[in-house]
Amino acid sequence: MTNNLNDDIKSLHNHETFARFIEVIYSLREETIEEMHNATVDQLQQLSGRIITYDQIIQMADWNTLKVRHQQSLNN
Repeated sequence: MTNNLNDDIKSLHNHETFARFIEVIYSLREETIEEMHNATVDQLQQLSGRIITYDQIIQMADWNTLKVRHQQSLNN
């Protein structure tokens, strides 16, 4: 299954829409990190879980390669 997923992600790298989607995930991660500054102790655990999930998606999608490939169509 991992090989199929990796192949699927490589195929998605050809699409600007996928790059924009992952860019939104990256932005959500950054916003969640900012939320941690004003969070209660109880909220920190939930925010940490969201950040970990965003990180996993960003890593699986190979965001660094993706943003270089589609840099002209992205907002950052």
